[in-house]
Amino acid sequence: MPDKVKLYIDGKEIEVPVGTTILEAAKKVGATIPTLCYHPDLKPTGACGVCVVEVEGTPVPKRSCCTPVSEGMKVTTNSVKLRQMRKTVIEMILSNHDVSCPSCVANGKCELQELANNMGVDIKMLDEILEYKPLDETSIAIIRDPNKCIACGRCIIVCSEIQTVHAITFADRGFEVNVNTFFKEGLGNSVCVNCGQCTVFCPTGALRERSEIDEVWEALLDPEKVVVVQEAPALRVTLGEEFGMEPGTVTVGKMYAALKKLGFDYVFDTNFSADLTIMEEGTELVGRIKEGGPLPLITSCSPGWIKFMETYFPDFAKYTSTCKSPQQMFGTLTKTYFAQEYGIDPAKIVSVSIMPCTAKKFEARRPEMRDSGYQDVDYVLTTREFVRMIKEAGIDFKNLPEAKADDLMGAYTGAATIFGATGGVMEAAVRSAYFLLTGENLKNLDIEAVRGMKGIKEAELEIGGMKLKVAVAHGLGNARKLLTKVRKQIEETGKSEYAFIEIMACPGGCVGGGGQPYGSDLARRARRGEGLYKEDKELPMRCSHENPAVKKAYEKFLKAPGSDIAHKLLHTCYFERDLEKGTCVKELTHKHH
Repeated sequence: MPDKVKLYIDGKEIEVPVGTTILEAAKKVGATIPTLCYHPDLKPTGACGVCVVEVEGTPVPKRSCCTPVSEGMKVTTNSVKLRQMRKTVIEMILSNHDVSCPSCVANGKCELQELANNMGVDIKMLDEILEYKPLDETSIAIIRDPNKCIACGRCIIVCSEIQTVHAITFADRGFEVNVNTFFKEGLGNSVCVNCGQCTVFCPTGALRERSEIDEVWEALLDPEKVVVVQEAPALRVTLGEEFGMEPGTVTVGKMYAALKKLGFDYVFDTNFSADLTIMEEGTELVGRIKEGGPLPLITSCSPGWIKFMETYFPDFAKYTSTCKSPQQMFGTLTKTYFAQEYGIDPAKIVSVSIMPCTAKKFEARRPEMRDSGYQDVDYVLTTREFVRMIKEAGIDFKNLPEAKADDLMGAYTGAATIFGATGGVMEAAVRSAYFLLTGENLKNLDIEAVRGMKGIKEAELEIGGMKLKVAVAHGLGNARKLLTKVRKQIEETGKSEYAFIEIMACPGGCVGGGGQPYGSDLARRARRGEGLYKEDKELPMRCSHENPAVKKAYEKFLKAPGSDIAHKLLHTCYFERDLEKGTCVKELTHKHH
């Protein structure tokens, strides 16, 4: 059976592998077919019908995104008939759509808006048949607007097939079909883990983060408040995209400068607490290895993964690191260590984090995250919200002169930077675990085996004379596969082959987080990751245990990794969650030292 197919697209001959779709083949000859429901990282559904093409010998046009090519096929991608069909589809969608483009968060990035513009659709000529429905505002992190939904199904595919969470589905039938949660009780009353991948894949802004921009502006403009900000490692390689720079461009100095222009009183960096996390987590790993504690130790930086674990794998709570995420460690120290060092009343401090992640909004509101005596992190902005603030303030980001972070919690190492890429936490932890076990640094700090976009990565590492097998999973579907395998190993043999596992909820890690700029496909996520590894390579310090600001924090305040005060402020507990509503059922772990 031949493995290649020869066909003609707009008269051009092309040979492609068997199974190639018409859309994929058209791209190879430079023919542009408009799409709306299609996304390169998702299984095509043909839901919208915008990508229709004519195929000689067939009575009706075919949807190119899901129609495979065949030998001798003759395809026409543009004709009067096709243009009218596509335009009619767009007009029908817009007639049942909330066309409030200027105030929509997806304005300028909306795929429906771009198609309507390209096809010359005049919305003034369309009859509006939209019956406005209430917003779903039940979630702390994500708002669902049914009036902007075009029922393309992208969010459902990413939630069910890539993340395997199954929080949303199609409800009702025919003309009444809509995207909704099971039992129609809202995202906040579902098993949604707040990962936000639905918001990244949504073409129209029907799913978006719950914005806290107004609250942050209010704090910045209040002379009585001391506003402290931290920014996640992944931001430094995604911000530039929104201002005409190449994906993966490192803009850390411009990021600090923009924050100072916005009026933040103290600009620090989550990279500092990423290094701190490694000291706590590395100590925890070494302790479990030496004392025979439960292995594998699983990382705890990703709040989407944590809620997923609490819901679907509560038996893994004892294997999950008790360390808080870098965001929450930073928040706790802001209202304790920072307040003490600067002589500031913690009641006057407003702690803001800027994250590539929608789940961080949920994490900040978890009731146990108050070890400082206050809510440790007051407000969480996504990358998209931060970009909107920069634009609102009229800041010319691309041409900003670079600035530095403030002292105390601003220094960081390359190990912290790579936290933003899948495999980065693992690599950072191994660098310092090796030092904690042997007293010396790895000769080669680049652990290539845990890098890259493969869904599940494995490696065997030698540390202090011991061979340790480690694994990395990104995307919750991959996490489910890995943990199901580990669960079976433990049931059958009493132990796992792995000593350490890193899990990130989002494909690609934080560079592909649910709060990142729209248009975040896997290829772009990979380029962002490359930018993080580039900064790591160029930094003078590349291991978390070398960070002088972290050393100072232990000397002046935290005593030592794993100390009583470190455990009180920097560690947490987990809960089992209901499999229908995601609510807490019982506490699974307790904070202990």
